Amino acid sequence: MAMKLLGAAALVFSVAVVPVAGFQIARAQTATAYQKPPAAIEQLLDAPETPLVSVSPNRKMLLIEQPASFPTIADVAQPRLRLAGIRFNPVASAPAGSGDSYSISLKLQGVEGGAARAVTGLPAKLKATNAMWSPDSKHVVFVQRVDASAPGGPGLQLWVIDAASGAAHRVGLVKLNGVLGSPCAWMPDSAAVLCHVVPVRGAAPRLSDVPAGPNVEENLGKATPAPTYEDMLKTAQDADQFEYYSTSQLAIVPLTGPVKLLPVKGLIDTARPSPDGKYALVDVIHRPFGFTVPYERFPRKTEIVTLKTGTAKDVYDRPLVDNLPISRDAVEPGPRDYQWRSDVPATLVWVEAANNGMPVKEGVADRIMALPAPFEGKGEVIYEASLRISRGGFGGARGIEWGNDHLALVTEARFSDRKTMMVAFDPSAVGKTKTLYAGSSQDRYKNPGRPMTMMNATGQMVLKLTGDGTGIYFSSLGSSPTGDRPFVGVMPVGGGAEKILVRSADPYYDEPVALLSDDKVLIRRESAARSPNYFAEALTGGAAVQVTQFASPYAGINMPTKQLLKYKRKDGVDLTATLWVPYGYDKSQGPLPTLMEAYPAEFKTRSAASQVAGSPNRFPRINWGSPVYFAQVGYAVLQDASIPIIGEGDSQPNDTYVEQLVDGAKAAVDYGVSLGVVDPKRVAVMGHSYGAFMTANLLAHTNIFRAGIARSGAYNRTLTPYGFQNEERTYWQDPKVYFDMSPFSYADKIKTPILLIHGEADDNTGTYPIQSERFYAALKGQGATVRLVFLPLEAHHYVAHESLQHMLWEMDRWLDTYVKPVQ
Repeated sequence: MAMKLLGAAALVFSVAVVPVAGFQIARAQTATAYQKPPAAIEQLLDAPETPLVSVSPNRKMLLIEQPASFPTIADVAQPRLRLAGIRFNPVASAPAGSGDSYSISLKLQGVEGGAARAVTGLPAKLKATNAMWSPDSKHVVFVQRVDASAPGGPGLQLWVIDAASGAAHRVGLVKLNGVLGSPCAWMPDSAAVLCHVVPVRGAAPRLSDVPAGPNVEENLGKATPAPTYEDMLKTAQDADQFEYYSTSQLAIVPLTGPVKLLPVKGLIDTARPSPDGKYALVDVIHRPFGFTVPYERFPRKTEIVTLKTGTAKDVYDRPLVDNLPISRDAVEPGPRDYQWRSDVPATLVWVEAANNGMPVKEGVADRIMALPAPFEGKGEVIYEASLRISRGGFGGARGIEWGNDHLALVTEARFSDRKTMMVAFDPSAVGKTKTLYAGSSQDRYKNPGRPMTMMNATGQMVLKLTGDGTGIYFSSLGSSPTGDRPFVGVMPVGGGAEKILVRSADPYYDEPVALLSDDKVLIRRESAARSPNYFAEALTGGAAVQVTQFASPYAGINMPTKQLLKYKRKDGVDLTATLWVPYGYDKSQGPLPTLMEAYPAEFKTRSAASQVAGSPNRFPRINWGSPVYFAQVGYAVLQDASIPIIGEGDSQPNDTYVEQLVDGAKAAVDYGVSLGVVDPKRVAVMGHSYGAFMTANLLAHTNIFRAGIARSGAYNRTLTPYGFQNEERTYWQDPKVYFDMSPFSYADKIKTPILLIHGEADDNTGTYPIQSERFYAALKGQGATVRLVFLPLEAHHYVAHESLQHMLWEMDRWLDTYVKPVQ
C-alpha cells in the first residue's frame, strides 16, 4: 500500500489556551511551518559526521567514507512504499527512510599513515552505499544511488575503485535491486561480483481507487499470535506491488567484460557465493504471503545454484512462520540460518531446532548440520547445543565462527534466564568440545568479548588465531566498575583464562578495530576532549602511532562538560548517569534547571543491574535524539540515568515496574541535587520510544518533575497484547501487568505538562502513531496541559534536517516555558 505523503509542515495538536511566561498554546488543531532551535543548539545539530573506516583484507589500506549529514524533508518525501515490514523507493529499487543513508566522499589511505587521497572519477553527486573490499584487496565496489535527474537514472549502479590508482568507474550497465537488502557480494576470485539486478519486466501493477470488493482476513482455529508489526500487507494489491518491486534476477558482473545473467529470478532475499566460487546459496521468498508478519517470515525456499550453468537444487522450502509463541527462546521448527562453512571449499551448514522449536530447559535445543558438495543426503550432525544458536551471539559475536578443520566457535544463549555459553568444537570430531565461557548475558564485567576475524583468500571471514594455533584473538568492551576499557586478548582454545594483550587506559578510550598483524592492532582512539582518530598500536606495548587526521566535528564550539555519576537506589542497587553542565558553569552560580533522560532496562539479577555501562573517556558525539543539546542553552542534563527493572528468580522484572521506575528516577534527581547542580524545583524528564513510555509513567506516579517530553512512545499496552519490549506474557495471561504499566490507565492523574512528539510514519513494532493520538485524547479529556506534534514522513527515528530542527525547537520552547522559570 503506497504511503500517503503529507505536506512539509509539522502537524501540531494542542489543548485549551494556557498562558504561561508570555506565550499561549493554541486552542485547537493548528499547522505550523518548520521552526529552528536556538543557534547554540543548531551548531551541534549541524556538526559533520565522523568519517567511517574499513580495512582492506591484506591490512595495508583504509577506505575512508564521509557519511552524509541529515537529508532534507524533500529527500525524505521521495516516493516510497510501505509493504511487508519494509520501506523502499519503487522508482530507485532502493531502501527508503531511515535505511537510506549514504556516503558523500571516498578516500584511500595506507595504514602506515601519510596523506589520504581522494578517489577520482566518482559521480558528481556521490551517494555511495555498500562499499566492500575485494578479497585480494585490489578493488573496492560500491553501490551508487542515482537520482531521476541524472543520466540513466533513477536507480542503483555498481561502481568499482582501483585501489592502486585510486580511480573509480561504473561496471556493468545493469540496475541493481536493493529492496530486500544489500544487492551484491564479491566472488572469491575478486574478478566479479554476484548481484541482484532489476529484471526485464512489464508495467507495474495498476492501483485502482475503485475497490473490486472487500478485503478479508480469516483464521480457522489456528493460534497465530504476533507482535503489532508495522507496514504489513493489507490487500491483494499490496501483495502484487511487493512481488513486482522485490523481484530480482541473479547476475555475475565482472570488473571487465559482459554481464552474465543467470536464470535465477524471484524475490531473492540473499545470494552468497561458496568459498570455491562454484555455487551460490540463494534464499527466495514466495507466496502465499502473510498479512500479519513481515516478509522475513514469509515462505522461503533455499536453493544451491551452480554458477557455471545457473541450475538450481532445492534444499528446503520453509512455510509461512506465523504461529510462534511469544517467547524469545522459541524458533521456527526445522532448519534455519543456512550458511557456507567459511573455511572449506563448499560445505553447506545450517541450524536445526530440536523439540519442534519450543523452548527447552534441559537436553538439546539446537543442532548444527553440515552437508558438503555435491549436497546429496540429509546432512550430518556436527554439534549439539543445549541453548539456542543465533546469528547475534553474546558480546556481538555471530552464532557460529569457523576457524579450520578442527576448530569452530559457537555462541549459545537462553533468554528466559539470560544464560549464555561460548564453546569451541571440532567440526571433524562430533562431541569434542570445550566451553570457553559460561555465564549471564547481562554480566558486562565477565564478558570475554567477541572473537576477532579476518578475511581469507576466498573472501570469507574466519577466526584469527595465534601463530601456534592455540589461541583465538578477542576484542572486548572491557567493562569494569570504572567504566568500559576496551582490550585485545587471547582466549586459549583448550580453555583457561583470557590473556589481555593491550588495554585502553586513561585518559583514552581505545576501541580495537582490526588486527594489522600478529603484533599490531588498529584502534579508534578518542578521549573526553579529543575527537576520534585511528592509530596503530603494538600488542607488545609502546606508543600508538596516529594514522588518520580527522578534524573535530565541534571545532570552535564551546562544548558542555560531563561527569560520570555513581549513586544508589534506595534498595541499594548501584546506579549511574552522565551529568552534563554548560560550558564554563561553576556551582557557585547556583543549581540549574535540569533535563533527565533515561531508557529503562530489564535485568534478572541485582548484580547485573548494578554494573557500570559506558565510559567517561568517550568523546561527546551528540546524535539526533540526544538531550545534551540543552546544556548549550543553560540546562544541566542527566543523560542515560540508570533505570533498572529487576526480576530475580521466578519473578519477572515488570511485576514491580512502576515502583522500581519511580525509585530509579528519584535516586538520579536526588543525587544531582546533593551535588548542588540540580534545582529540585526545576526538573524535566524525557525519553524516546520505551523512554517515552517511562516519561508518561513517571508523570502519572510522581510529582518530581515540572514537565515531560515523550517522543514516539506507546502508552496503552492493551494495544500491544502479545508482549512488548522484553515482556513475554500476553495481555490475557496477566492483564493486571498491562493495566498497571500503561500510563493511559492513569491519564486522570497526569497534571504535569507533557509534550508528545511522534513520527507520522512510525515503523517500530508497538509504537503506532495511534498510541500518541489516543493518549493525547485521554489527557485532553481530563484537562491536562499537553501538546501533540506529528512529524510528517518520519519513522521511529527522525532523519530529515527540518524535522530535527523543529523537534528541538518544540523541546526548547516547552522547557523554557514550564521548567526554566524560577518558582
